[in-house]
Amino acid sequence: MNVTTLVAKEREAAVPTAPQVVHSAGACRVIGDILSRVGDKWSMLVVMTLLEGDLHFNELKRAIDGISQQMLSRTLRALERDGLVVRTVHASVPVRVEYALSDLGHSLSLPVKELGAWAFANRPAIEASRSVFDSREGL
Repeated sequence: MNVTTLVAKEREAAVPTAPQVVHSAGACRVIGDILSRVGDKWSMLVVMTLLEGDLHFNELKRAIDGISQQMLSRTLRALERDGLVVRTVHASVPVRVEYALSDLGHSLSLPVKELGAWAFANRPAIEASRSVFDSREGL
């Protein structure tokens, strides 16, 4: 086996395939914290931004409009804890920290893209529904 084949086999082993799950309220409660993480606004933006390549903290901050330094730090730590982002510290002066998507993080990219496409496609209908609701409720 060559090195490329070994690396591919290691990646396959590192990212398990999802078991077939029957959707139920109980199953949704079990994965609620994961869905909260991957579905929040900032996590989605960080994942989509890192799809373009590894970035340093300030590069990420500049690339994600409106995110505060504190929120970016919290989001990156949570994504790292969940195994979606890899943090690499480079011993230099000053110390440089680089963030990249892990294999697990890359596997999230397709669902995130699909959710984003759904949101764009359905935005007019959702905004119209909100207007009707707000008018009816006097908001």
